[in-house]
Amino acid sequence: MTVTTTGMVHIAAAQVVIGAPDQHLDELACAQHYGRSWFEDEAPQHTVRLDAFLIDRYPVTNAQFATFTAATGYRTAAERRGFGLVYGETYWLPQPGACWRHPGGPHDVIDDRMDHPVVHVDHADATAYAHWAGKRLPTEAEWEYAAHGTTWRSWPWGNTWEPDNALTCDSIHAPGADFPQWRAWWARHFARQGTVPGTSPVGTRSPAGDSPFGVGDMAGHVGEWTADRYELYDPQRAYEPIYHAAAHRYRAMRGGGWMHFRHQTRTTERFTTDPAYSNHAIGFRCASTALTGS
Repeated sequence: MTVTTTGMVHIAAAQVVIGAPDQHLDELACAQHYGRSWFEDEAPQHTVRLDAFLIDRYPVTNAQFATFTAATGYRTAAERRGFGLVYGETYWLPQPGACWRHPGGPHDVIDDRMDHPVVHVDHADATAYAHWAGKRLPTEAEWEYAAHGTTWRSWPWGNTWEPDNALTCDSIHAPGADFPQWRAWWARHFARQGTVPGTSPVGTRSPAGDSPFGVGDMAGHVGEWTADRYELYDPQRAYEPIYHAAAHRYRAMRGGGWMHFRHQTRTTERFTTDPAYSNHAIGFRCASTALTGS
């Protein structure tokens, strides 16, 4: 592992196994409230050839995004439309004035959170920043390989959940793994913070939570856009109808976020997301193709 002066980690070219083992998906179905069909799009495991690449050690921060907007005058989709999605007392709602500068709404400012990951960015916003920075978004396979390394593992650090290693609803208040407990956790969070996101400065979780390559914050914190359209690993396989409908149309997102259960922040968990969608739990990190011989 090599960390460059630009805060990126170099990962060598490799033949990479992508996706989750069937045994893991069977065990997962018994461990929480979603059925196996919810995770079936992580199968089958398959091999992908990756060229050498670099990936940001941490998600892009508010400070980095502010530098971009100051230099370019760029306005995000949420800023242009005048509202952003936040989770209210019981469900998602369009909050007037919510955007990356005001993640919880007009009352919320990021002045003391410049080292937190930027949120309220859709796929086009993330792509625009990456292009300005001379980078790109990681492919889905690059993201996954950077998260679990040369050997499959459930979380970047291994196969046993460690709450200090990731920022999720489990690690914040350990609510368990079902919706009633999640709603009880959210009620407590909302009473304290309202719609203000539960992010923290990047890189402040335990270093033991970094991936084998030394890439941090890859489990929880914020969901992260990838460059790829969402595709099914085996189009002939029987997946949930919603996954078939999303294939070729939506973008793949990885990592889960601060609102998610531990099982939704695994290295192979896949989210299929409308590229125009954004909220107060979605951010991104960048990648770039390594120079030949590097």
